[in-house]
Amino acid sequence: MKNNELLKKKIIYRATHRGSKEMDLLLGSFVKFYIDNFNLLQLRDLHNLTFVEDEVLYKWYFHKIKNSSIKDNKVSLLFQNFNRL
Repeated sequence: MKNNELLKKKIIYRATHRGSKEMDLLLGSFVKFYIDNFNLLQLRDLHNLTFVEDEVLYKWYFHKIKNSSIKDNKVSLLFQNFNRL
């Protein structure tokens, strides 16, 4: 199995088994929608995003509150503008 495929499996698991059902649905939907379009650098950015705590991601996503633990990059901008629930 290629490293990219292994990383994708890890990301999908982390995105869909978060601890809160809301973030499972939101981040899981985002990941499943975009993951096959990301290059290795973007996959790493996405992987890092899956390690941000649910509460921090929730406030950042819904209330557009800046947070230093969430880096500004293509993946985070796509996620913050994602609306497919």
